[in-house]
Amino acid sequence: MKINVLAPGVYNKIAAGEVVDRPYSVVKELVENAIDAGATEISVEIEKGGKKRICVTDNGSGIDRDDLALAYSSHATSKLMTADDLFSIHTLGFRGEAIASIAAVSHMEIVSRTASADAYALSCDGGILGVVRPAAGAGGTVVTVEDLFFNVPARLKFLKSDAQEEADIGSVMARFLLSRPEISFTYIADGKKKYRSFGDGLPAALVAVYGADVLANCTQIRAEKHGVRLYGFLGNRNFYKANRTYQSLFVNGRYVVNQTVGAAVTNAYASYLMKRQYPFYVLFLDVPPEIVDVNVHPNKADVRFADNQVIYGCVYSVVSAVLDGNSRALEYLVAPPEETKIPVRVRETAEIHQEIPAKKPAGEGMSYAEAREALAFDLTIPKEQEPRFLEEKPVRMEVRQPVAAPAEDVFAENQRYLKEQAARARQERIDPAALVYKGELFRTYLIYESGDCAYLIDQHAAHERILFDRLKASWETRSVVSQPMLVPFVLSLNGQEFAFLEKNFSVLREIGFEIEEFGDTSVRVSAIPADLMGMDLQAFFGDVLSSMESLRAIRLADILKDKLATAACKAAVKGGEQLTQDEVRALVEQMDGDIGMKCPHGRPAVVRMKKSEIEKLFKRIV
Repeated sequence: MKINVLAPGVYNKIAAGEVVDRPYSVVKELVENAIDAGATEISVEIEKGGKKRICVTDNGSGIDRDDLALAYSSHATSKLMTADDLFSIHTLGFRGEAIASIAAVSHMEIVSRTASADAYALSCDGGILGVVRPAAGAGGTVVTVEDLFFNVPARLKFLKSDAQEEADIGSVMARFLLSRPEISFTYIADGKKKYRSFGDGLPAALVAVYGADVLANCTQIRAEKHGVRLYGFLGNRNFYKANRTYQSLFVNGRYVVNQTVGAAVTNAYASYLMKRQYPFYVLFLDVPPEIVDVNVHPNKADVRFADNQVIYGCVYSVVSAVLDGNSRALEYLVAPPEETKIPVRVRETAEIHQEIPAKKPAGEGMSYAEAREALAFDLTIPKEQEPRFLEEKPVRMEVRQPVAAPAEDVFAENQRYLKEQAARARQERIDPAALVYKGELFRTYLIYESGDCAYLIDQHAAHERILFDRLKASWETRSVVSQPMLVPFVLSLNGQEFAFLEKNFSVLREIGFEIEEFGDTSVRVSAIPADLMGMDLQAFFGDVLSSMESLRAIRLADILKDKLATAACKAAVKGGEQLTQDEVRALVEQMDGDIGMKCPHGRPAVVRMKKSEIEKLFKRIV
């Protein structure tokens, strides 16, 4: 077989598949270039999820007229000179591939001006360079990318919806706001301002991304000595999220998802959080460039440390000390300034728990050498936490959509099984009028007698089943009754969560929720299904969002019934709750004699004992 040398246009398209596979990749590469150029103000504007247009404007050092054409060339960069530079990376972009790859699959224009020259522009259409021409422009660079993947239809076909692509770009921009709090960022999507920061520090950046309520539930930390530094914000012990999208780690200013650091933080929180509860954190780990390799992942989404054990020990010991609130934690805490002026939009929130009241200015933390020594002799990890570290799987920057068919098959099979179980359980019925109430047991079990049988009814399981059946019937007949709330519920989300819920507003409205957009990434619930009055909305939506990735494989309309079963459980009368005679009578009437009833989770609501079974217990018969 003859070996052919590929034309530049061909291998640039191939490179684009690795470097710029999605619109968010374009934004990431262009913003990183702006940061490396020393910009203090960066603006990003997109249209149609970045598919139609992406424009990144900065006030950095700019590009000389003679270098504009080189900027479009493969393997051309201002950030490396020799191979030795790869062992001490100080910039975000460094491969010299991004601009050439983007230009090969889009209509691209660069307008740039240095401090000592006029502005010039150069366009490139699908890899075909134009001519350098004079242009109007302020100091810095404006890069415009239009019609991304216009000449690669196979790639275009596999892009996500505009809303999802915009949400992913929003996530990237949020990380830039956090990682570079000294830079002023503006992010606009389809003419709507999504993020705005002013370069006035990390606390203000945290508020710009997550809101003032998150900042109020976090503790600022800093441990520093001999070139190794861990700093940022940790969520307090009672402050957790439904998924990992609220966890951010920056190693030497670069956002990564690293197994070692992630496991250290997770294990430090292990004794405070339950399953499917994830800690909130925005952490920065600065280490000497020579002990970290940023070239291990094609998209620079992970790094490799020279000694994972030492990094794990440093992170685990600091986070554990802060969460435990012991005396050693004081040297890691950052005292808040006496007066902090951060322009924020005030929202009503739940009660704020401040976990560690004692704070003072940060002292010196653990050094790299001290951590190695401490790890060898003193640092121990509780045995019950070790499996969590060993079983922790690497988390990639981008979670691909799971294959839908197997998930749907399993879901359908489970539904068939549950329906068969329910059908068998409902075969036994009794006339409610024949039941004679005899009392209650432990304020949970109602005692009835009929003929030669006694019936114990679990008041919680029975009420839960009744509520669920009522909701299910309303769902299927589209006759849901909504109950307005006295005070609307406002839920603050990140970009990905907001895009997911917004896509499913119609489904939520079908089952009785009145839900609408409220601000950039928040939703407002003003009414809920009448049968679920008193439900914990925070827990309900947290449960839905915790399965956000898997829910993309199965339609929300199909699986939301499962979530409603949980909601019915929480809205039903509880075991130990005293019922009045009227409430007992109403509950049994609603059961309609169904003594085979089970709660939506499969537990029996009624237990029948024949007179002969009771007599056997007392040895009256054998």
